[in-house]
Amino acid sequence: MANVAASQLGDRIDSGVVITKHGYSKGAIANFQIFETGHPVPDNNSFLAADAVIRAAGHLTAADTVLLFLSGGGSALFEKPLVSASELYGITRQLLASGADIVELNTIRKRLSAIKGGRFAQICAPARVHQIILSDIIGNPLDMIASGPACPDSSTCAQALEIAEKYKLQLSETAKRCLQQETPKYLDNVKTCVVGSVRELCSAAEKAAKKLGYEPITLTASLCCEAREAGIFLANIAQYYNSSEKSLAVLAGGETVVHLTGNGLGGRNQEMALAVAAGIDGLRETAFFSVGSDGTDGPTDAAGGYVDQDTARKLRQKGLSISRILADNDSYHGLMQCDGLIFTGATGTNVNDLSMLLIRREDAPAQQ
Repeated sequence: MANVAASQLGDRIDSGVVITKHGYSKGAIANFQIFETGHPVPDNNSFLAADAVIRAAGHLTAADTVLLFLSGGGSALFEKPLVSASELYGITRQLLASGADIVELNTIRKRLSAIKGGRFAQICAPARVHQIILSDIIGNPLDMIASGPACPDSSTCAQALEIAEKYKLQLSETAKRCLQQETPKYLDNVKTCVVGSVRELCSAAEKAAKKLGYEPITLTASLCCEAREAGIFLANIAQYYNSSEKSLAVLAGGETVVHLTGNGLGGRNQEMALAVAAGIDGLRETAFFSVGSDGTDGPTDAAGGYVDQDTARKLRQKGLSISRILADNDSYHGLMQCDGLIFTGATGTNVNDLSMLLIRREDAPAQQ
C-alpha cells in the first residue's frame, strides 16, 4: 500500500512510516521509515514504531494531510500502551487463549492504548486524515479494523467490562481504570474508504476455481466459529457432495477462532484442515485447504493447511490420532507428518481467511 502511494504521489509525500510484521518488509521506500514489529502480540518494536508515527503527527497543521493505510494486524503492529508492556502481553494472550473473537479482542485493546479507538486521529488534528482500509473483519466494522486508530469508537466501557468478566481476565488496577475511560465518539477530521475485504477474496477464488474446471459454490464470507466446528461442518458438506459427478469448489471466507486446551503449535486454518481430514477419510477425490490471506496462520510460519481423502490414513499408519493432535492444539506438527502445511510467505495483504473444499471429477476439463 505504501509502495503504491509512493509511486503515485512521489515527492508530494513529505515523509512516511511503514509498520509491518517481522520478515514482511519488501525493501526500502523513498522518504519512508520501515519498522517490522510483533504480531499477534505486540513487541518493543511495535512501541518504537508508534512513537515514530506520533512524532511525525505531533506538529501537524490544518494545511497538512495524513494518508493512513490500514490492514488487518494493525492492532498489534502499531501500539502505545497505557499499561505496562508485560501486562499488555498478558491480557492479549489471555484473550487469544480463551477464544475471544477479533471484535472482543479489539474492544479491550482500544482502551489500553493511547492511539486506538480514534485517539490517533485526535493526535493528528487539526490535520485532515484520509484512511484507506483493507478489512480483515467480517462486516467491515471500521472502528474494529486495526482497533480503529482514526475511527469514532462504537464500543462502550460497559461492553469492555462485560468482556473482561466473560473471560475472567486478570487485570491490574491501572488496566481496570483504562477500561472505564471512554474513547472518542465523534471525529470531524477523517474520511474513510474501504478498498478490499474477504468478499473480494472469495470472488477472486471463484474465478480461479472456474479456470481450473470447478463449479464454485460460495457458502459464506462471514464464517465465524470454532475452527474445529467449521472443519466438521465442511467435512459434512463433502460427504453430501461425494456422489456428485461435477467438479465442485465449495468456498467459505471469514475467520474462525481456536480455544487452547493443549501445548502444541498451530493456527486456526491448520486446525480446521485437520478436523476436515477426519470427515473426508476415504471419500472420492476430495481435498480441502484453508489459509490466512496474509501468509501466516497463528504463531507459525505456515499460511495454513491442506488435507485430502488419504490424510487420515497416512496419519494412522504413523500411529498418530487426529483427535489427540487437535486436543493438544498441535496441528502444525500433525500436518507436517503428512506434507499438509502450506507456505506462501508474505502476501502483502490481510483480508481474513479462505477455506476451500475441492471435489474433483474427471468429466470436467479445465477452462483455458
